[in-house]
Amino acid sequence: MASVKKNAGNEVYDLLIVGGGISGAGIARDAAGRDLSVLLCEQNDLASSTSSASSKLIHGGLRYLEHYEFRLVRESLAEREVLLAMAPHIIWPMRFVLPHQRHLRPAWMIRLGLFLYDHLGGRKKLPGSTGVDFRTDPVGAPLQDRLTRGFIYSDCWVNDARLVVLNAMDAAAKGARVLTRTRCIGARRVGDHWQATLEGEGGRRETVRARILVNAAGPWVSQFLENGIGLNRGKGLRLIKGSHIVVPRLHDGAQAYILQNEDRRIVFVIPYEDRFSLVGTTDVPYDAPPGPVSISADETGYLCDVVTRYFKRPTGPSDVVWSYAGVRPLYDDAADDASTVTRDYVLDLDEDRSSGIGRAPLLSVFGGKITIYRRLAEHALEKLAGYTAGAGRRWTARFHLPGGDLPDADFECYLAGFAAQRPWLPAALARRYGRAYGNLAEPMLHGASGLADLGRDFGGGLYEREVAYLIEQEWARTADDILWRRSKLGLHVPRKTALALEEWLAKR
Repeated sequence: MASVKKNAGNEVYDLLIVGGGISGAGIARDAAGRDLSVLLCEQNDLASSTSSASSKLIHGGLRYLEHYEFRLVRESLAEREVLLAMAPHIIWPMRFVLPHQRHLRPAWMIRLGLFLYDHLGGRKKLPGSTGVDFRTDPVGAPLQDRLTRGFIYSDCWVNDARLVVLNAMDAAAKGARVLTRTRCIGARRVGDHWQATLEGEGGRRETVRARILVNAAGPWVSQFLENGIGLNRGKGLRLIKGSHIVVPRLHDGAQAYILQNEDRRIVFVIPYEDRFSLVGTTDVPYDAPPGPVSISADETGYLCDVVTRYFKRPTGPSDVVWSYAGVRPLYDDAADDASTVTRDYVLDLDEDRSSGIGRAPLLSVFGGKITIYRRLAEHALEKLAGYTAGAGRRWTARFHLPGGDLPDADFECYLAGFAAQRPWLPAALARRYGRAYGNLAEPMLHGASGLADLGRDFGGGLYEREVAYLIEQEWARTADDILWRRSKLGLHVPRKTALALEEWLAKR
């Protein structure tokens, strides 16, 4: 996807952002919407690392209350409904069932936590918490008979990788230049600006200049500081690997379950892609260099054991149909236990004051969580306010993400109208298009009056029209980009679909 503004050779961008995860994409969107010139570079695909390996939740973090992180919880809870209004196609409410086991946490503690959870963030749209009797309520049906009571509360689900892409799309629509598969191999201060060398596919290099450098490289943030810039800021990351498994659907209904484990960690069991359940996550210290990671046998066993202790149907490693893992770049707060490391963020500003005034600032993003990415971006622009004179004010909370401008933010109502206008579109495909693209599905399907108009059928509901759209508008380049990040069709389509897609992309 081509952005509006191009580097004219002598142009000095206001911001060069390194990292195409949720933090980098969110900062790019916010800055571009304030009429700042922005260049975002990502060494791989958008959301190719941590931002597509989350538990897919927009949540306040109920367990963070135990660690007294009230500001983080309050900010996260307030963001749930802001994000829900911004992107009702990829974000929707979900009820969470919390079975009670007295020996893990007393009922009064859970009730107090849920009371705070209901009231800290100014909840308006989401229903509040309540107690539940599993002997009479259907949500108790899949659970073991020894579990008789629990609680239900609200949070939200999000398609995490699409959230990143939509922020990048909006940034590009507002003038940002977005370069994927482009690595910043080095940057240095030259007078009052940064000069950086970018390396794209095939080793092609480009030198760019920017007034501000934003290091949003996620797990690579410290590595980029040291190797790409030559700075050691004294702040560090604590890398924690989180892994998830996907198994055949464990329960009926739209509710998710939050399971307390004997080690006082929690594990989510979430409805996933219609036919599956998503189970996660683990918290394992990670000491290797950042890069692709996978779940270990121990982590798989841990998640299966937790599920088996709660659900009537046992779950074992042989039930796992897919798994994924990511490395969370958490700010190192010296916590002893990986599960208690703060999910809050730190914005570290480095300024060149050799001439007595600040110039060529470097802002590094340590930590953070997907729920508060928008507020992190606002705080980043506030931190840089002294270098962005004339920039606009806060704006992102009031405007939809691409595809999210649905009447009354009512997805089901929108989908009914979308499908009624296209009776030739199978119901499951209409829903998938609506969920993935919102009202952007309309221009994608413009002129089509039957499935034949969508071009080649790769199988499993993937047509050439959609693939072309993802390439032209969403920076997709490979089969993995399309089948596992822009969608989760990889769970549904046969292997021959992936092979046919790879062959088609290679010829293109």
